[in-house]
Amino acid sequence: MLDRRTFLALSGAALLSRNSLAADDFGGFTVGIQSYTFRKFGFEQALKKTQELGLKYAELYRGHVATDSSAPAIAAAKKLCAEYGVTPIAFGVERFTKNHDQNKKLFEFGAALGVKHLSADPDPDSFDSLDKLCAEYKISIAIHPHGPAGGGKLHRWADAATILKAVKNHHELIGTCLDTGHLIRSAQLGVELDSAKQVLEMGKRNFGLHLKDHDNKRKTDVPYGDPTGKLDVPAVLKALKQVKFGGYISIEYEANENNPSPDVQKCVAYLKDAIKKLG
Repeated sequence: MLDRRTFLALSGAALLSRNSLAADDFGGFTVGIQSYTFRKFGFEQALKKTQELGLKYAELYRGHVATDSSAPAIAAAKKLCAEYGVTPIAFGVERFTKNHDQNKKLFEFGAALGVKHLSADPDPDSFDSLDKLCAEYKISIAIHPHGPAGGGKLHRWADAATILKAVKNHHELIGTCLDTGHLIRSAQLGVELDSAKQVLEMGKRNFGLHLKDHDNKRKTDVPYGDPTGKLDVPAVLKALKQVKFGGYISIEYEANENNPSPDVQKCVAYLKDAIKKLG
């Protein structure tokens, strides 16, 4: 039988443990940063800022870790991530072509880095190659739409319907990393895309999500909940729950590139609150 002092000590430790979990509670969602948010900062600075935000996962991009990094360089990057308590969960956005050998190098890089997903902008003729690589490496290809692509046209992977049509007969690990900010931006060309409905349409082929809000009038990202934004975060979360989403949510913020942390902190707080209310 435990004496009172030991009991209190263990109870206190358990309470601290529960509080620690509560402080980082995203309701079962895997939430991290898209390191492009910190593109004006070096890799270690980006990791430090991610740690300060209380985020434990990252979708890294090539500006922080080069895709042609040597094995020792990749090991050093992973070690640095571990020192800051940040796990690389995804990498991108990367282009894929029909060149199988080049595609394989990106998968080898992803496997060495330890990621589960590659957010991607694949050429339409790349899918036969990607079928083989997804099967071999068990890493998903998460196709990422970019909204308006210039010349008054939408990006080639503009929405869920376009992506589904392209991937329906390909490996089940080829799907999407929808970007709510770019979906919102599509309205600039007169195309209204509801983020929650896009998630529902993709169903089990949602592997990632770039969660961001956007003000189309000022053409700038804004924190979640900002009155000038268009993103219905609770609706998106509800849709993700409905499709049993098991991928990653990357908080990405492209505004205030020299000091994005205060706005990203607002996003983190808003997201946690929305998840808590969702239950």
